[in-house]
Formats: sequence, structure tokens, C-alpha cells
Amino acid sequence: MARRVPGPETEGPPSTESTTSPPLPAGNSPKAPAKRTGAARSFGALWQEQDAARTVAEAERDWSVIELDPELCDPSVIADRVPDTTDAAFDAFVEQIREEGQRSPALVRPKPGSPGRYEIAYGRRRRRAAQVLGRPLRAIVRTLSDTELLIAQGSENLARADLSYIERAHFAGNMVQAGVARDVIAKAMGTQATHLSSLLAVAEAIPPEVLSTIGPAPAVGRPRWLTLADRIKVATPEMIDTALASRDLAGKPSDERFAVILAALAASPPRKARPRAETLKDSKGLRFARVERSTSGVRVTTDEKIAPGFGDYLADQLPEILAAYRQSKG
Repeated sequence: MARRVPGPETEGPPSTESTTSPPLPAGNSPKAPAKRTGAARSFGALWQEQDAARTVAEAERDWSVIELDPELCDPSVIADRVPDTTDAAFDAFVEQIREEGQRSPALVRPKPGSPGRYEIAYGRRRRRAAQVLGRPLRAIVRTLSDTELLIAQGSENLARADLSYIERAHFAGNMVQAGVARDVIAKAMGTQATHLSSLLAVAEAIPPEVLSTIGPAPAVGRPRWLTLADRIKVATPEMIDTALASRDLAGKPSDERFAVILAALAASPPRKARPRAETLKDSKGLRFARVERSTSGVRVTTDEKIAPGFGDYLADQLPEILAAYRQSKG
């Protein structure tokens, strides 16, 4: 469903217009009589589709704002946002739209291969808010190529102060995975090649499961993400799993979840447990000694049959071995 928003037309997309969006209408035509024929219903549906198509075509020509059913608008296949179940800012955003209306329109394009549906260049949160409130999405419809859509999406990202560092890196990484050329990514991100390489390095170093657990972490910048990336490189899979399963993550906002995982990965990997008892062999494979460990100490038993006199020799060398050990510890 598409409906033109009443008001003066403009040459470019409005950015600060504020109107209260009405609830989604139950239908595009008055209630049908009880005995409406199948032919009448078909004609009504065809007229409704043609009217919606005319509205969209007119909006594309003059960049006017129209109202769309948010259920017909799909996010861009290349994600920029990192989902966060504890996003209090989104709740405040919804309340603002409830009270003041949707100030800025979204930008969408007719979705290729899906007649009647739209793909969002920017305005995902506006679409989610419209769904929550049961209102139409105010949007500008333009015919965009894939490259134009990405550049529009990236340009909007640059203007959004609430997009975190990791979300920018995530967006760049998703474009690489989708096979987008580096020069297009740089243009979409509005950045130089060196900065783009830095974003991509961070995106590649943070595993998806770590990113989804942490979320967007709006207050965390590049240096701390690089620190986390370094710790992930040397951490064992068990350490990462333990960090992601920590009870300290429950109920915490995204920035605090980052701090919990960063701290959990600061510890050195656990030492591999040594066997409590082991047999020592010489170069010929002969067992010349047995070492037994306990909480109180270590016992070494030599085999006099394999190495006669070695036990006495070892005992005589112990003072020098102890001195060398202490010297090594400083």
C-alpha cells in the first residue's frame, strides 16, 4: 500500500518535516456490500494496485514523501546496524515518533524481482518504530542501482552520530562479503583506503558470536576493539566460550558487556595440566626414571638397571640445579 502524504511538493527530499502519521488504514476502499461479486472484488483489487503504482511513480518523479506499509519494506541485504536487545535509545526513539511523528522520511527503492515490495536504503529504525506503533512509514521512493543504494546507505550512516565504530566496521565487512568492490565501499563509507583497511581488519578479527553477544557498544572506540581483537587471537576456544557464557553479561547494556568480555579474555590461557606421573625415556627409548607429582612435591625414582649410578649423580647435582633455578627467577 502506498499513499501520498498531503502537503506542498518539494524539489528535494525533506529532512526535518514533522507531521503525526495516522494509523494504517484497514483498506484502500470503503467497506464492500455483503453480496459483492467476485468480478467486483477482482476489479477493486486491480484498481487498488494500479492506484498504488501511480502514487509510487509520481513520488519517484518529484521526490515527494509517501506513506508505505512498513511490512512491505525490507531492510537492505547488507546490514549496517548490530542488533541490541537492550537498546534503550530505540525505546526513546519510538516514544519520540509517537509524540511528534516521523520527522525524517526513509529512502527506499522498488525491490528488484519483488513487485509491490521495497528495499530500504536508510530508515531501518524508522521502519521498526512504524511497526511498533502500527503506523505507515513515511518514505521517499527512488529507483536506485545496487551501487547507488549502498552509497545512499553509507552516506546516511556518516551523518548518524549514533552509529558506533564497530557498526561502521561491520557495515564495511558485510559489503566485502557481498562482493562489493573496494572503491565502491570506500565511496559508501566516505573514507580513504587506509582507514577502510583498518575498519576491515577489526571486522575480520571479531567473530560473529562475539559481536552478537556484545552488540553495538556505542561508547567503545577503535583502540579498545583492537585490544579485544588481540586478546581473541591468543585466547583458546574454551576461554572465548566461557567469556560469552558469563553470568555477568545478563541484563547489562552493550558497553558493559564489552567490558565483561574484554576482562574475561585478559587472563593468560590456562596451563595444560601435567600428568601426575610420567616415565622418562632416553634416546634409545629405555625408561630410566619415573616422576610422580603431588600437592606436596615431586618424587623422582631412577632405574639402576638402565642407568646405574644416575640416581647418586642426580642427588649430587641438586644443589647446583637449585642455585641455577633461583638465579633464573631473579
